[in-house]
Amino acid sequence: MTIDPADFRKVLGHFPTGVMVVTGATDEGPAGMAIGSFASVSLEPPLVMFCAGSSSGTWQAIKETGAFCANILGEDQKDTCGVFAMPSDDRFAGIDWTTAVTGSPVLPGVVGYIDCEIHAIHDGGDHDIVVGLVKEMAVTGEQGPLLFFQGGYGTYEAM
Repeated sequence: MTIDPADFRKVLGHFPTGVMVVTGATDEGPAGMAIGSFASVSLEPPLVMFCAGSSSGTWQAIKETGAFCANILGEDQKDTCGVFAMPSDDRFAGIDWTTAVTGSPVLPGVVGYIDCEIHAIHDGGDHDIVVGLVKEMAVTGEQGPLLFFQGGYGTYEAM
């Protein structure tokens, strides 16, 4: 059976995902990209994972640093997501970011961040599956997370 890419996106679009910005401190300056594929992997050792398009220039630059910081976007950061989802010469223009222990940027106003050294990279078809060993993490905000669902952004409401 052949899976139509449009059908694949449509069906998986019915699964809500959190929105994050993965950042790194490259020799050319800070780099970052929006992602919607992030998960915990292991408690001992503390491992997380995300997927990045293997042909992404931003991912290639971050990969060379050996580290990344996953910034959890808040419900009020849709515009920030847009900045890091679109091509740009300087996605960090006007952003007053701080530095995590690995040197990777932590964005202002995020719900939290997970700073990691790259532990492993696995082949995932047209994506790399990146496993990070957590070096530092914190909850930094009280707002709800930004979610992506059926092609749009939304928020979480507890039941």
